[in-house]
Amino acid sequence: MYGVIRNLLFRLPPEQAHNIALNGLDAANRLGLLKIFSPKIDALPVNVMGLEFPNPVGLAAGLDKNADHLDALGALGFGFIEVGTVTPVAQPGNPKPRMFRLPEHQAIINRMGFNNEGLSHLLERVDHRRYQGILGINVGKNKDTPNEESEADYRKGIFSVYSRADYITVNVSSPNTPGLRDLQFGDSLKGLLEAIKDEQGKCEREFGRYVPIAVKIAPDMDDDGIRFVADALRQTGLDGVIATNTTISRDAVTGHRHAGETGGLSGAPVRKASLRVIQGLYAELGEALPIIGVGGITDGESAAEKIRAGAKLVQIYTGFIYQGPALIREAVEAIRQLKEEG
Repeated sequence: MYGVIRNLLFRLPPEQAHNIALNGLDAANRLGLLKIFSPKIDALPVNVMGLEFPNPVGLAAGLDKNADHLDALGALGFGFIEVGTVTPVAQPGNPKPRMFRLPEHQAIINRMGFNNEGLSHLLERVDHRRYQGILGINVGKNKDTPNEESEADYRKGIFSVYSRADYITVNVSSPNTPGLRDLQFGDSLKGLLEAIKDEQGKCEREFGRYVPIAVKIAPDMDDDGIRFVADALRQTGLDGVIATNTTISRDAVTGHRHAGETGGLSGAPVRKASLRVIQGLYAELGEALPIIGVGGITDGESAAEKIRAGAKLVQIYTGFIYQGPALIREAVEAIRQLKEEG
């Protein structure tokens, strides 16, 4: 059934199809249809960052930026859902068109630019959700905020969502906000991570609970870069790392008519790059810091290989668009089999 729906949606421009699909999920959920048609997913609990996840397969940030569709997405069987990226102030993002399909590669290029309705809207939606599963909230800085002032945006985001989130993700790796990825390197990264950890401590005292914070990094870094990030994470005491965001590389899609579009490439072509970063991080961090694997998960094997590489959880996004809800169950079952094999 999903294949038929996808073929119809793929006749529409990507961003229009995205909105129609999510609104359709909402309608189906209100009618109780999602529970009927969604594949049953048996529990596969895992404890990560002090949280008990019912299964290790989550939804990556970006699909539901404003937490407008939490209840419907939560009915599909995800082990956790991450919403955002949300910025302190609403912003429209980049001019359209800004999303492009590459079906031959099971990929998407997007340059959305953190389009979102801002913190106040997201918090209102979170407060009215019925979904009671694990919720991650991904925070970023506004486009107009200079990098040297970005700390204030991240602090505001963390403080604002702290009482609602089960975990928080700090996004320093989107290629669609000018200069953002510069925050991943050198003194900029160390300074930002120290500020994040400081804000976490303040919030723990303010709200009387500890909320773990992870940082999301890009796949486009060399081995030295991976070692530097691992060392910075270890020194500052963050709770986890999400590897990885989209890639700016076009090596895997050379010759495609959309290959020249600027933005981040996601889906199957980023599978190897994401895996390389996960392996590099695990070589440096071992069991000291949990890794959440993202990028190029299109079937059960590509989910399981991230667990074999050292990830404790995985997230899907582009593969979910191409494969539908059945991918959640397939990924969970592949990881279950891997664990049973030892």
